[in-house]
Amino acid sequence: MNLEKVLIAFCAALAIGLPAFATAWAQSKIGSAGAGALAEKPELTGTVVILVAIPETMVILGFVVATMILFTVK
Repeated sequence: MNLEKVLIAFCAALAIGLPAFATAWAQSKIGSAGAGALAEKPELTGTVVILVAIPETMVILGFVVATMILFTVK
């Protein structure tokens, strides 16, 4: 019984941890490219902000999956 709770918690941690690492990597690449683009064309500010925010949806979906794992698995 106790091992089941540990495995459920581990799966929930993986469901949010792996997308968080992927998002951090993607945002680092997008952010550095966006900074270079903004240095040349400041009118691209809105586009760069949107492009940096898009990968954040992976973390939000990972949070939803982790919540589903924690509260629906018995």
